[in-house]
Amino acid sequence: MTQDGEKLTEATARAAATSTLEDIFEPEHGIAALAPAVVRATDLTGVHVLKHENLFMLSDAHGDVRPDGRGLGLFDGDTRLLSTYDMQINGLRPVILRAGPAAGYHSSIRLTNPDMVSSSMREVDGSEAVLRRQSLGIVRDRLAASGFAETVTVTNYTMAPERARLTLRFDADFADIFELRGLVRDRRGERLANRVDAGRLAFAYRGLDGIVRRANVEIAPPMTAIGVEPHGEVILEADWTLGAGASESISISIWSESDDAGESSEAADTTEATEAPEELTAPLISVTEPQAMHRAWRQSSSAIETTNMFAQRALGRASADLRLLVNSGPGDGDRYVAAGVPWFSCLFGRDSIITSLQLLSVRPQVAQSTLTILARLQATELDEFRDAQPGKILHELRTGELARTGEIPHTPYYGTVDATPLWLMLLDEYERWTGDADLVDQLWPNALAALNWIDEFGDLDGDGFVEYERQSRRGLANQGWKDSGDSIRRRNGDIADGPITLVEVQGYVYAARRGIARLALQRGDTALAERQEAAAEALRVNFEQAFWMADAGTYAIALDGEKNVVDGIASNAGHALWSGIASAERAASVARVMTDGPLWSGWGIRTLSSDMIGYNPIGYHLGTIWPHDNAICAAGFSRYGMVDEARKVAGAMLEATTHFRDSRLPELFCGFDRTTSPLPVPYPVACSPQAWAAGSLFHLISSTLGMRPDSTERTLELRRPSLPDWLPGLRIHNLRVGEALVDIAVGGSGSKVSVEVLRRSGDMDVVVRL
Repeated sequence: MTQDGEKLTEATARAAATSTLEDIFEPEHGIAALAPAVVRATDLTGVHVLKHENLFMLSDAHGDVRPDGRGLGLFDGDTRLLSTYDMQINGLRPVILRAGPAAGYHSSIRLTNPDMVSSSMREVDGSEAVLRRQSLGIVRDRLAASGFAETVTVTNYTMAPERARLTLRFDADFADIFELRGLVRDRRGERLANRVDAGRLAFAYRGLDGIVRRANVEIAPPMTAIGVEPHGEVILEADWTLGAGASESISISIWSESDDAGESSEAADTTEATEAPEELTAPLISVTEPQAMHRAWRQSSSAIETTNMFAQRALGRASADLRLLVNSGPGDGDRYVAAGVPWFSCLFGRDSIITSLQLLSVRPQVAQSTLTILARLQATELDEFRDAQPGKILHELRTGELARTGEIPHTPYYGTVDATPLWLMLLDEYERWTGDADLVDQLWPNALAALNWIDEFGDLDGDGFVEYERQSRRGLANQGWKDSGDSIRRRNGDIADGPITLVEVQGYVYAARRGIARLALQRGDTALAERQEAAAEALRVNFEQAFWMADAGTYAIALDGEKNVVDGIASNAGHALWSGIASAERAASVARVMTDGPLWSGWGIRTLSSDMIGYNPIGYHLGTIWPHDNAICAAGFSRYGMVDEARKVAGAMLEATTHFRDSRLPELFCGFDRTTSPLPVPYPVACSPQAWAAGSLFHLISSTLGMRPDSTERTLELRRPSLPDWLPGLRIHNLRVGEALVDIAVGGSGSKVSVEVLRRSGDMDVVVRL
C-alpha cells in the first residue's frame, strides 16, 4: 500500500502516465480517456455485484477481490474500502461449482477444493496423503445491507478427518473511483496504521479533504493473524481438523465510518499495527432491511404478467435491478435510481430522467423523486469549471474525496446539453400520468429557469437550435448521450468540429416546449403557452430543412460548427420520432432505414450504420447496440403508427435477454450481424445492472401497447396496441392514471390483439384505437 504523496500504484501510474485532469472526461459519463489501459482491462462480464443503497461489492466469480488492479472491491459510494478480500483453502484457491447471481443484495457461492497435499497428515512411512478434489464443500453466503456480511462454511465430505486451513487476506486502499478509472493524482492522502486484534480489524485513511475514512472488519470466531503490514495487507487464518461430515464456519462483517480529522485520527496515526483497537460497534447487518425494501418496491409498482417464461423472468429481473440501483442522498431522505454499477453508481441527469420516463407506466414515484432532486440541484450561476449556467440540469454528481477537494468538477458537473430539455419533458409526462398539479406548482420556477437556459445559453448563436460547446478543457467534448470523443462523425469517418447541434436534442427541445405550453395553459398562462407553441413550430420547420438527408432517407446525426450537415447515419434520428418533431412522411422512411438496412443488426438497432467508415461493432458508440436507445426508437415508431417496426425492435430486445446471464439486459452489447453471430455478443465492460437498460423493457411494452395517458380527461388510450409474435399475451395490474387504477389483459399476437379491462378502481376510461 502506498504512503503519503505516492501515486495509487506503480502499475496504474505507468498505464495512465499521460492522463491529466483534462483527459479524464472524454467518453460516456466521464470515464477516463486512458481507461483502456486501466479500467477497460476489467472484464465486467465475469464480475459479481452485491448492492444495497450506496454500498456495493464487486468481486470475481469466486467471491474474491484480488490485488491485481482490476478495479474490484467493496465500495461505499465513490470510495473503495476493501481493495483485497481473498480466500484460500490449504494454501490454494478453491474451484467454483456454482457462482451466485451476477447481481443482487444476497448471494451464495459454492466451491470445492482442487487436488491438494495435506502436509499435516503424513503417513507412517513419511509420504504425504493427498486430499482428493471435491472432498470439501465450501459455501460463501454473502449479503449487502447496512454493511457487507459473509459466512464461510467448510464441510468435510470424506470418511476420515481432514485438515482445512482457511486463509483470508484483507487490504483497504480507500481509492476514489476516478483513480480507478485512470486519474493519477500528484498527491494522495495518508494511510493510517492498521489496528488488529482478535476478531477485529480497522483500516483507516486521512484524505486530502480532511476526512478520515475507516473500514472495520469483525470476524467470529476470531482468526489468527499470520501476517500484518502496518499500513497494508492483513492475513488471517483458521486451522481446523474436520471430522467426517463435520463443518466449521467463519462470519465476517464489514462496515464503513468517516469523520473529520481530529484528535482521534492523530492517535490512530501513531497506533502500532498490533495494538488492540478501540471498541467497535458493528451494525446489525441483516437481510431483513433489503428484503423489506425490495418487497415494498414490488408491491407499490404496477405488475406485468405474461405466460412466456423468458419474458416474465426478464421483466422480474429488470424490476429487481431497478430497486437494487436505488441510492440514498444527496439530501436527507432522498432516493434516486443510480445510473449503473460499477462505474456510475451515482446521480446522473440524463440517465435518471430517461429511466424515470421509461418507468412512468409502472412506477411514477421514480419520476417524482428525480424531478425534485434535480430541481434542487439546478445550476444558479456561471461556473466554467463545472460547465454550469443558470437553469441547467446537472450531468453527474460525485461525493468522494476528489470531488470534495475540487480535483474533479463533479460537485455537480453540468456538462450535458440534453438533461435540461429532458427534465422539462419528464415534468410534462409525469403530470399526464399522475395529475400531480402540486408538484408542477412547486417546480414551476425551475421549469421557467430551464426554459430560460434553452433560450439564453443553449442556443449559442440565436438560430433557434440548441448547440453545445464545453466551456473548459476539463469538460466533456461531446455532451449528448453519445458523449465519447469519436461519436459524432461523417460518413467518411471524419469527426465533426463544434459547436455541435445534435439531431435528438432539437427533438427534446421541441417536446419540452410543447409540454410546457400544455402545462402553462392548465395554469392559465396563455401568453407563455402561445410563445412556446410558436417556438416549437418554428423549430420544427427549421429542423426539417436543416437535418433531412434525402439520399439516406433519414435525418443527419448533427450539424457542425459551421451549421453544415454531419451526414453520419446513426440511431440518433430515431429520437426525433420519439419526441414528435419529425414529419409523418419522413418518419416512415427513418423507421425503414433503422430496421431494414445497415443500422439493423438482427439483435437491434446499431448506434452507427455498418456501411460507414469508422463503424466498429465493438466501438462504444460506433456500432454497438444500446437497449435504451432501441426502446426510444421503438417508442418513436409506435408514435407514428409503425407498429411492425416497433414490434421488431421489442422482439429483438426481449429475445436478447434469453442469452444474457440472469436474463439481464446490459448497458450495451456488440453490434455484430445476427447472420454471422447467432448469439448477441457481450460488450466486455458494460455496466450490469444498468438503469436505463433495465427500464427499456418497460418502455418497450408501454410503447408497443400505444399507451397515451391523460390524467385531466381521466383516460388511458391504447393506440394500435401490438405484441411481438412470440409473446401471446400479458396482463398489467395496478396501472395508474391520476388517482384511478386499472388491470388490463392484452391477448393475441402481432397487431391482432384484444384488450380486456379486468378491474377498475376510480374514474378512468380505457380507450382502444385499432
